[in-house]
Amino acid sequence: MKPHSYLLTILFIAGIAITLQSCGPAYVSVVPATPYYAQPVSPYAGAIWIDGGWNYRGGRHVYSQGYWGRPRAGRSYQAGAWQQSPRGYHWRGGRWR
Repeated sequence: MKPHSYLLTILFIAGIAITLQSCGPAYVSVVPATPYYAQPVSPYAGAIWIDGGWNYRGGRHVYSQGYWGRPRAGRSYQAGAWQQSPRGYHWRGGRWR
């Protein structure tokens, strides 16, 4: 292999490692308080409220407000929640079950 190929291989592997490292949950030692905001009026009959959640951006957790959505046949929405682990708390987003 040429030195140029070694360098490209190392850069490729480093890029994958950095990407995979950033995919894991961000942990906090104290659960942040959920900000209060008024839930808007339902835009149509049968709409369900999808609670907001926490996203990790710019080195901190940022809360995104909820929204109205259409129900999914045969499924129910499970709201997101903070989960405790040995490393601290991490946010597990809401999902359809």
